[in-house]
Amino acid sequence: MRFRSLISLLFLLFFTSSAYARLVSLNPSSTDLISDGVNGGPLINSRSIIKTVVSAEEKEEEACEQTYGFMPCTKTALGNVFLILVYGFLMFTAATYLSAGSELLLEILGPGIVGGLFLPMLGALPDAMLIMVSGLSGDAATAQTQVSVGMGLLAGSTVMLLTVIWGTCTVVGKCDLRDSIAVNNQDTKGFHLKDSGVTVDVWTSYAARIMAISVIPFIIVQLPQMLDSTSGRHLAVLVALILSVLMLISYCVYQVFQPWIQRRRLAFAKHKHVISGILRHLKQHALGRLLNDEGQPDEHVIRRLFETIDANKDGHLSAAELKALIIGISFEDIDFDKDDAVGKVLQDFDKTLDEQVDQEEFVRGIKRWLIQAMGAAGLSGPDAGPRTMKYLDHFHVQTKREHALLGDTENGENDEESGEVADPKWITIKAALLLLLGAAIAAAFADPLVDTVNNFSAATGIPSFFISFIALPLATNSSEAVSAIIFASRKKIRTASLTFSELCGGVTMNNILCLSVFLAIVYLRGLTWNFSSEVLVILIVCLVMGGFASFRTTYPLWTCFIAYLLYPFSLGLVYILDYWFGWS
Repeated sequence: MRFRSLISLLFLLFFTSSAYARLVSLNPSSTDLISDGVNGGPLINSRSIIKTVVSAEEKEEEACEQTYGFMPCTKTALGNVFLILVYGFLMFTAATYLSAGSELLLEILGPGIVGGLFLPMLGALPDAMLIMVSGLSGDAATAQTQVSVGMGLLAGSTVMLLTVIWGTCTVVGKCDLRDSIAVNNQDTKGFHLKDSGVTVDVWTSYAARIMAISVIPFIIVQLPQMLDSTSGRHLAVLVALILSVLMLISYCVYQVFQPWIQRRRLAFAKHKHVISGILRHLKQHALGRLLNDEGQPDEHVIRRLFETIDANKDGHLSAAELKALIIGISFEDIDFDKDDAVGKVLQDFDKTLDEQVDQEEFVRGIKRWLIQAMGAAGLSGPDAGPRTMKYLDHFHVQTKREHALLGDTENGENDEESGEVADPKWITIKAALLLLLGAAIAAAFADPLVDTVNNFSAATGIPSFFISFIALPLATNSSEAVSAIIFASRKKIRTASLTFSELCGGVTMNNILCLSVFLAIVYLRGLTWNFSSEVLVILIVCLVMGGFASFRTTYPLWTCFIAYLLYPFSLGLVYILDYWFGWS
């Protein structure tokens, strides 16, 4: 159905163009009574009876330049509004096809190279196309004028994702907060500003930090203007371009290896969970406190525990005895490989590498675990002894929280079916066709959209920056925005984590991929970098939201107001700096 609508729209667009009609005079010349239909008599002071689109009285309309020589164009405000809607819908369709093709490709090939390289780039492709064509059209003077459309799109996409979309995802994804953590699928607090919100995993915090770091090229390219220097601006553009390309490569490499890093971190968190469970179990079965009055591990109590665990009384704990210990402990809300857990315990304790743990190794190992738990709880000294169980419980809660925030997909948090693909060959072909179609539509209609924005700006007197800042991100990011909001509405920690991670990732790609395209155009065409207010807005929004999300994993509902208010603040700041203080 969507494809049929697209074909109908393209048919209407291609066959709709400027029409011309001959003028019929009410006062024909007596000397020119006959016309050959092409060269009529002089029409001085005549009035037009028939005017379809172009008349002699609308000379501005005759100056309308058709993109590619056949695409429809107009100089009227309403006509350009219609064309912006049409071209915007086509760019939205391109983004939708690219997203659908990327998801199918990810389903076939998995994360790794696809998730790390192709998906981020394909998501930013429509924006990159619009930015590229905004600076390639016409001569340098024309490009200097039109490049503000590209900067408006770049700033508008970043600001929209981190303000309007971020705030909306917080509202639709809110759950009840218990101990500062959202409870999955529980939303009974309504719109309580503090007791309702969303919780994300620690990887979202890392994504936010990367996003904040990605603004460094903006700072570098802005340095000459910050220092009020006219020299070195071209060099600053080149340095920022090189740095943004290097950051793009580094980010893609990180995305490729991120699943591996996540698995390693998750395995470590599970091991800490095992440590916590064993310590609490030993404390419950110990004849005395694990810590003495000085707050140090009590070796006598630990040795008696060893004798209890050593079932065959041979003075060593075998892998089977350690496994029996672990199986006898109730690990709530966590599933792990028991044999793998035994192997990691042996790795911690067995220093002689004989595949068993003697009493001295057991004592040293338990002492290390206890000191680690005390350090995590922030307890030491004489007060630690009487409060042994309390700090072990604190260590257990902290470890459980760390495990949850790492986003374990093996504990019922994964909503997606992980079965095999029915027909991988057909899915691959379909993905390739969707990607090609999306890329072709984006490439074909990016230039007409930029021309239409400039024509609308000329017809209304509204700066093209503000048009592209507000309107174009709605076209290029609508698919991503709708997907993020729907995903956040599932009200789970995992889905919220994926939603906000993708928002941070989209902004990061704007800051490095789209900026790389923009800087390359500015450098190669010798354009002037004069976007101080726009850069300041990007810096403020990225640093405020990135700094906030970097150091916390729970976003109470009140944080959505910060996100929402940043959008009108950004528009107002650009207007004041450009038109009151003359920054542009």
